[in-house]
Order: sequence, then C-alpha cells, then structure tokens
Amino acid sequence: MTRSLQAVAYSRPSTLESAPDGGRLGLETSRGATPSGIKDHPRFFAGFLTSPQIASAGLLAVADVAATRYYQRQLAASLDPVVTGNGDRLRFESFSGCGGVYARLDVLAAGLDGGRIGHGTTNVDVNNPLREALSRIGADDPLHLRVGPDEMAVTTVDGPVVEKKVPLPDRWLRGFAEAQVIAAGFDLRAELPAGEAVRFLRSLPRGSARGASRGASWVVPAGRGLRPTTRPVPGAVALPGPERLVALLRVLRHATALRVYGPPVTGGADPTAAAWEVVLPGMRLTLTLSPEASRGFSGEGGVLDALATDEAAEDAELISVLLAWEPRIDIADLAASSGLPAERVRAALVRLGTSGRVGYDTAEAAYFHRELPYDAGRVERHNPRLRSARALLDAAAVTLDGALGTVTADDGHVHRVRDDAGSLTCTCQWWAKYRGGRGPCKHALAVRMARRGAAPSPGPATATAGPGSASAVDGTEIAGGAR
Repeated sequence: MTRSLQAVAYSRPSTLESAPDGGRLGLETSRGATPSGIKDHPRFFAGFLTSPQIASAGLLAVADVAATRYYQRQLAASLDPVVTGNGDRLRFESFSGCGGVYARLDVLAAGLDGGRIGHGTTNVDVNNPLREALSRIGADDPLHLRVGPDEMAVTTVDGPVVEKKVPLPDRWLRGFAEAQVIAAGFDLRAELPAGEAVRFLRSLPRGSARGASRGASWVVPAGRGLRPTTRPVPGAVALPGPERLVALLRVLRHATALRVYGPPVTGGADPTAAAWEVVLPGMRLTLTLSPEASRGFSGEGGVLDALATDEAAEDAELISVLLAWEPRIDIADLAASSGLPAERVRAALVRLGTSGRVGYDTAEAAYFHRELPYDAGRVERHNPRLRSARALLDAAAVTLDGALGTVTADDGHVHRVRDDAGSLTCTCQWWAKYRGGRGPCKHALAVRMARRGAAPSPGPATATAGPGSASAVDGTEIAGGAR
C-alpha cells in the first residue's frame, strides 16, 4: 500500500478559551483552497453557535471517526478533519483510519449566528486538549466560534509554528472518493422520531477491543422504528459492524430524528453501504458505513468508469471551472451553463468526486463543491485496477469482436468479457467472486476503455501536492517538521 506523510501546518493550536461574555472556540486552519486561490490559513467564519453543546458534541464525533480504526484496532489512526465553507453552512468531514467510515457534520445557517460564512476547504486542528475542553461545554454556555485565524493573527504571524505529520495512505484518498460516489445511489429508507432513534441506537452492540461484533446484518422499517432481520428483504438496509455507529452516541440526546439511506435491495445476500443521519437543531451528523467492517471504501470500484473515460475527463475540466463553492450543485443549471446534456454533467461530477472536488449530501440528494486539501491526481495514478487496465491496453492485449472482448493476460490466460446491454461479465476469478459487486475487473475495464477509444496510459506521472500537502510516490515519504 502506497503511503506518504502529509505535512499539515497551523499558525497555532486550536483552543477553547474563557471570556467574560462566554467561551471562545478558535479552530485553526491549514493551507487550503478559496475562491481567491490557495491561502495558508483561510478564515471561514467568526460568530456564535446557536447550540454550542450540540455543535461541540458533533465536532467531537467527527474527530472520533478521524482517530479510530474500526477494523484492526491495534493500529494507530489520526487525521485532522476537513472543513468547508459553502457560504450558507460549515461542513466538517473525516474518514476513519480503516477506510470504512465517513463522517460529516453539517452546521447549517440556523446553527450559526452573527457572522458571514466564507468559501473554501482546508484541514482544521482538533487536538487532545481541545477535545477535553469541548467535552465540558454546558448547555447554557454561550460560545463564539472562529474558523481560521483571528484578525490580529492574520497580520502578526510570520509563519507556521505548529506542524503535524500524518500518514496519508492512497486507500484513504480512494475511499473518500468512493464514499461520495456510492452515496449518490442512496435513497431515504427510514426516518425515526427522536424517541425511537435513541432506543434503536442504544440497543446496538458496541463491539470489543479485539474487533468488530457480529451484530445485525440488516435492519428493516417496522412501525415507527427499525428491527433486525437476517436477510435483505425489500426496503431493508445493511448494518454490518453496527459498533461503527458509536460516534452517533455523542449527539444522541439532542437528536430530533434519525434518517437511514441506502441503495435499493435487489434480492442478493451481499451487504451494501448505508448512511445514518442524526438530525439536530440547526445541524446534521451523518455516518456512511462501508458494506463490511473489514472492507474499506477504497476497493469498491464505483469510480473506475469515471476515471477511465477521456470524455468525462474533458467534461470534468469544463464543469470544474463553473463550480463556485455551491452548497447544493444544480445539475440543470450546470447543463445550461456548460452546454452539456445532464447525463454528461452527472458523469463529470462523479469524475470530480474521485479527486475530492465535490462531495455528496444524502439529506439533500445533491452534490456540493469542496476541494480536498490533498493531491487529487494520486487517486487515479495509484488505483491498481485502473493501472492494470491501462497496462493491458498498452500491451495490445485487448481485441473486440461485437459484444465480446478478449483479453490476454501476462501469464497467457485468455479472459472473455461479454457486454450484455451495457453490463459487462468476465470469465476471471475476480468477477466470479464479486459478480460485479465491487466494480468492474481489470479485464472488463480494459474492454470498456477500448470500446470508448480511451488513450493508452500516460508516461510516468509526477505527484503534485495539493493545498497544504506534501506528497509521495511509491511509498517515498516527503514531509518536514515534527509532530
């Protein structure tokens, strides 16, 4: 697995300080993207939280996910959350160290008061002393929130004085991309009122220090609540590794509802991903779970088709110019502005999602603009199936004959890929094992690319660091400073 060390620099640690008029929460930002370009420490908000205790609990829940591995828990995991200002809300996002849980806290306009909300994306420092301070905030404590440096710090800080080095595996980056692509196929499956939400979430097993529990694999709506089931009946939602929802307990007593999202159940027994959203006053906290506790999002393959088409790459370049940090991307407006049909706009958004340039909000069933502060090109360069498919094209190993494609592997094995109304099947072991449930195999991907006239693989790529990042290729670490 290719890894690098990401250098994340802050002007000072984030702190929670006491003041005569209430607490002052200063969340320090790293280098990030804004409408006016890359800035070292962008400022997104300065005002009050309308529900300080709830917002603090939600931020802690996102930090919990960033610092946790729900599988192979003995390994360390820690990556500072990402914050995006979308003009009318602040979004705090994180991904678990095991790559199987995506968390997002949306602090909506109703949760913020007294300040203009800016635009842009960067990392935000959530350190251990801050976590301890946030956990002590009371229900009636007024709290001023600052995301980014205070006005004096903007002019007096000569350079970063706090620098962290955090591991940045390629599978983490691919997982961030896959999670939003998968979520775009979800629909609302159940909505529980506050009382039922509390009862259900508190009934879930917590697992153990040794690993994931063997809790319910599926749940299905029953009256005003949910009940476990052993098989994927119509309307059911997969819940493998239910202990991965433990971060929701941080905000549970403030919940007004619980919403569950998932893909349609087609009768197969394989588990699927799902999103669990706790509705809060002025906020939403969402956890998206991978299909299995031991299975990260990085291998799901939902982004491979978008990465493999030259047309989508060109369309994505056009669409990216039209994005303006919208909290809700309107596909019809983009189609009118770009001159592209809506279907090509959707494909371009999937492509942009693979590089972290858009996310997906299941509550609003819409993409939103953000720019992950990491090297976007690594998602494509280090995707093993995509690299293998391009290598097959380079080796002229693909021949087409109507609906049939023949791929000759390096070891001499010949694999047959058949196109049945747009659905590809293959004779290889990968397809026999997953039956298309984890995206196309390298042979099917190569055949699809050949049919679309995709170009052979480019020459050796040079890793270009994204905002606030140091990058590495093939496992070479490039980062400075001490943790």
